[in-house]
Amino acid sequence: YINRLLCRDDIHCIDQIRMMPVSFYELCNILTRYNLVRQIKNISVKEQGLLFVHCLGHNVRFVLVGRFHRSSETCHRYFKIVLNAVLKLYKYVVRSPDDSTPLEIMNSRRFYPYFKDCVGARDGTHFASVPLEIQGRFRGRKGGATQNVLSTIIFDLKFTYVLAGWEGSAHDSRILNSALLRYRAIQPTGKFYLGDVGYGVRPGIISPYRGVRYHLNEFSKERSPENEKELFNLRHSFLRTTIELGFGILKKHFRVLDVEPFWSFATQVDVVLACCVIHNHIMGVDPNDPVVQ
Repeated sequence: YINRLLCRDDIHCIDQIRMMPVSFYELCNILTRYNLVRQIKNISVKEQGLLFVHCLGHNVRFVLVGRFHRSSETCHRYFKIVLNAVLKLYKYVVRSPDDSTPLEIMNSRRFYPYFKDCVGARDGTHFASVPLEIQGRFRGRKGGATQNVLSTIIFDLKFTYVLAGWEGSAHDSRILNSALLRYRAIQPTGKFYLGDVGYGVRPGIISPYRGVRYHLNEFSKERSPENEKELFNLRHSFLRTTIELGFGILKKHFRVLDVEPFWSFATQVDVVLACCVIHNHIMGVDPNDPVVQ
């Protein structure tokens, strides 16, 4: 089954493990090279990796992974092994941006030099979450029980910071305040991220003007910007679509983030971080991945 899945064709591989074979093989190479996952008995690193990414891509319970011909207990054990291994890659794969001006800004007269110190966008998103016994405080504004995840994304659609595990009911600005106390959330000196209006005015965050047209669908050829504030908001909104696109690709790769999970909450938090690690891995190895397109 494993060889048939990886060798049949790219579309079938994407359907099953949500990435191209080249990205999967390179992930296995990294896990092996750094001795993070080892072959145990008759279960290869490749099989352990396939089991893991298949579960993330489809949110299937271990008892349903029958095509691997392993018991649910075995599937659970190796899922945890690979999960812990992928988490160890976080600090190497989810990294702060450098000080250079992104090409997406440098090469555009609309954005340069006005946004030359912008390195990405910062926002929160909600992922399906949490065990029944703690759902009350995780119930968000839209009614569902979710965890609110703060992330920063740069213009090549890679995550540079992820803070998972907050209640869906928590306000984004409160989560950002917590993030700013953590070293990994600090942006390069003299640089800034784009944020939504809820973040207000604070160091390292540029928000749009309040009470002024902002969203792209509020502008058109017939309704072009009428003053400098509207022009700023339009360009801010255009650049900030990066983070919405990044979140969309992440959820498209990993169905586990968008449906009710079946793990403990601590594991759910780890799964969010692991999905972001693998997302960055895919974007680095195969930026033309069909899911991205």
